[in-house]
Amino acid sequence: MTLLAVAVGGRGLVDPNEPVLHADDEALLRGRAAFETVRVYAGRPFRLDDHLERLAGSAARLDLPEVDAATFGQLAAEALGEARADDAVLRLYLTPGREDDSRPTALALVSTLPPSLEERRARGLRTITVQLGLEPRLRAEAPWLLGGVKSTSYAVNMAAEAEARRRGADDAVFLASGRIVLEGPVTNVWWRDGRELFTPALELGILAGVTRATLLESAVALGYDVREGAYPVDRLADAEEAFTSSSVREVMPVVELDGEPVGDGRPGPTAAELQAALRRAAGV
Repeated sequence: MTLLAVAVGGRGLVDPNEPVLHADDEALLRGRAAFETVRVYAGRPFRLDDHLERLAGSAARLDLPEVDAATFGQLAAEALGEARADDAVLRLYLTPGREDDSRPTALALVSTLPPSLEERRARGLRTITVQLGLEPRLRAEAPWLLGGVKSTSYAVNMAAEAEARRRGADDAVFLASGRIVLEGPVTNVWWRDGRELFTPALELGILAGVTRATLLESAVALGYDVREGAYPVDRLADAEEAFTSSSVREVMPVVELDGEPVGDGRPGPTAAELQAALRRAAGV
């Protein structure tokens, strides 16, 4: 991904090569900052209001200053106008600021899409399972575990992706104790048996994905019976089809789990159907 434009609260547009955070910002020192990642279609951020609402929720959980939606909306517009990119990634950040200063920093960054997204979608993802060792609902019930919060404390998520690559896979699936399926490092997880779609429930402390919500709406409209709950990984492994969802990657078929094929080991029809529905929802 290539950084195309940066806008900073109180400053406006800045050169993407110019530093914008102080060395003692708590976002750097302690990973204490909230963020959102938004897919941009035809120059328009998809469901920006929903992302800003989730950003506000993350900020509250992290004890950050209140999110000013108007400020972030303006920063996003400035960065997108500068980038002049039809299809891109918009990232929004709220940091606490410096240790001895209560003024937060708001950022909007526009970048190119990651390479090879469509190539991966065509072949499907190879995934591994990663055990977190938590009780299924602990992340949701223990506020210090920040379940469902988009925080820049992402080291565990990135370590899981690195482990997947080390084992010859593309992505990981987090499991709670009892081998209950949670989510991916940056995705929500889905699988299908017949006309039934399954996905972990938000009560497990997973991220309330904006794309996940869109797919829930689309799947019902397409006639699927959608079920949310706490499911053991065997249900995923034995499914006819599986896929992940996220703002940037959209709908990604899963063709392998821990070295074994999922379904017939090829991208399935429901992933393609929901990918098309997502694009229609985005107006493209």
